Amino acid sequence: MIIHFNGASQTVTGSQFLLEVNGHKLLLECGLYQGHRKDYYQRNRTFSFNPAKLDAVLLSHAHIDHSGNLPNLVKNGLDCPIYTTRATAHLADVMLRDSGHIQEADVEFLNRKRARRGEPPVEPLYTVADAERVNDYFKPVQYNQTIEPVPGVQATFVDAGHILGSAAIVLDINENGRKFRFWFSGDIGRDRLPLLQDPVMPKDADYMMMECTYGDKPHEDPEEAYIELRDSVRRAVDRRGKIIIPAFAVGRTQELVYYFNRMISAGEVPAIPVFVDSPLAVETSKVFMKFADLFDDETKEFVRSNRHPALNYPQLTYIESVDQSKALNDRHDPMIIISASGMAETGRILHHLRNNIQNPKNMVLIVSWQAPHTLGRRLADREPMVRIFGEPYDRRAEVVTIGGLSAHAGQTKLLQYARASQNSLREVYLIHGEEDAAAIFMKLLAQQGFKNVHYPGWGQSLEI
Repeated sequence: MIIHFNGASQTVTGSQFLLEVNGHKLLLECGLYQGHRKDYYQRNRTFSFNPAKLDAVLLSHAHIDHSGNLPNLVKNGLDCPIYTTRATAHLADVMLRDSGHIQEADVEFLNRKRARRGEPPVEPLYTVADAERVNDYFKPVQYNQTIEPVPGVQATFVDAGHILGSAAIVLDINENGRKFRFWFSGDIGRDRLPLLQDPVMPKDADYMMMECTYGDKPHEDPEEAYIELRDSVRRAVDRRGKIIIPAFAVGRTQELVYYFNRMISAGEVPAIPVFVDSPLAVETSKVFMKFADLFDDETKEFVRSNRHPALNYPQLTYIESVDQSKALNDRHDPMIIISASGMAETGRILHHLRNNIQNPKNMVLIVSWQAPHTLGRRLADREPMVRIFGEPYDRRAEVVTIGGLSAHAGQTKLLQYARASQNSLREVYLIHGEEDAAAIFMKLLAQQGFKNVHYPGWGQSLEI
């Protein structure tokens, strides 16, 4: 079998791996590469293989860095099924349509600038219509159901505990009479995350391709993050302030909604209104509620005990219209507003920040990593003045950063994951990790007795 590392290799984005086995071509993931504009278009438009010649695609989960280039795959002649879990198929459909809308809007803005310079227009990477076509190719499978995507390859999707529907993909391969197990981790989740099952650990793997995004550092316990979050809400409510939370629409928003449900139901915080104000988050939450059977036992017990859904309770409102969103500006009672984008660069969150950031009663909660040069990072750094829509605003609202909510496994869990199959492993291939994180994790694996650990580069091919 030959593995072609076409993405998420010595970087954390654009997941894409082509397997050649038994004369067939099997693609793992087809994510968007996210980088400088020139590289972005070149890498995402160009495939190193003919999509029409693929025999099957396997998708671990719906995050855009894993699924986001599927519309281009379809545009370029894909003629085979995309196997994934039922929840991932539903989530990916929502997210890809949203991504298509973003592609169209970005190019419309860019073309206005190009027209002023006398330059010809450019086409979007793909459109909403392109994204909608992908849904016809999904062939949903159940967790722990074994399928044969190509002859001689038995594939099983097991819960990765990262987001709803996420999976590690286990390939039991018979190639010319040689049998071996290839374990593709996808993105590895964490133990004790809200809503989600803990990740299924590897078993009897001969070869493993695993992410190492946080191979350089462990994470805090999610329950410690819950306590920080609870105490912050209490503090803001005591001074009659609003709590504004920039949050990613998929995963993080639903975790927060559930956490606030727990707090209010237990009487740990006052029963203040909670608003989710992001069209994508609202649609995503509907998918989460549709697949509530996938929630972990703790969540199911909470639902039974409180007799209402985890993601729908009396204090919670999903904002459906722009007018509803604007109406929040006229209210001055304590409330929680969760809105996208997660790094406060675009979307409705900018309006909520503009209207609330200069009031010292209010609080801005930062609940995820913020990239350099984003508004979210400037807020996390507690800069005294920030620009929103190009206008300066004095930051008088309290800013609180909550760690420990990452949906990715930290260093300790990653090591535990690898060690679960250490006795059988012949080779380990580290993906989805920047160079520094991978180097630290490789050194740690070596100290634990692992041999043959590789960190393949983009465009590299390896035979196993």
